[in-house]
Amino acid sequence: MNRSLANVILGGYGTTSTAGGKPMEISGTHTEINLDNAVEMIREANSIVITPGYGLCAAKAQYPIADLVKMLTEQGKKVRFGIHPVAGRMPGQLNVLLAEAGVPYDIVLEMDEINHDFPDTDLVLVIGANDTVNSAAQEDPNSIIAGMPVLEVWKSKQVIVMKRSLGVGYAAVDNPIFYKPNTAMLLGDAKKTCDALQAKVRESYQK
Repeated sequence: MNRSLANVILGGYGTTSTAGGKPMEISGTHTEINLDNAVEMIREANSIVITPGYGLCAAKAQYPIADLVKMLTEQGKKVRFGIHPVAGRMPGQLNVLLAEAGVPYDIVLEMDEINHDFPDTDLVLVIGANDTVNSAAQEDPNSIIAGMPVLEVWKSKQVIVMKRSLGVGYAAVDNPIFYKPNTAMLLGDAKKTCDALQAKVRESYQK
């Protein structure tokens, strides 16, 4: 069951692509932040949604993220997870990993359960996900993923994308959300970044 997202898409997930059309060109520049900036954004947010992808699985970063969520919840913040049905190496993988790390089931929501909440969300943390949060699915009728259901993270007030680089995902499609004005990129190895972020947030609350 080792399916890439591209296999799923080409098997019929993206169903409204206009044959022969040229994909939309992405303009603008991305904004990069450091760990201190990210901590400040997290502390200022009252409602947070975390959307993990394959990058979290590969880095085994579920444990520092589970600790971070516990800490933020204790500070009175509303923190939940939004899971795309094909995120990870196989369906359900992320749910299992989060459960292993001690994340409560009732804060782990499926895409259809969480999508309508993004406009009222202060901050989304996208961790190691790309295609599953790609706004081209809705904004570009010529995209290979046009019509594919995605997590609509860009509708939230602010987004922090944590991934190794600005590179494309399995579907080899550029992601417009990286260049949106409400998105900040926190680039680097997912495990190291998650460990450092968890430690810095904890430190900030102990001051």
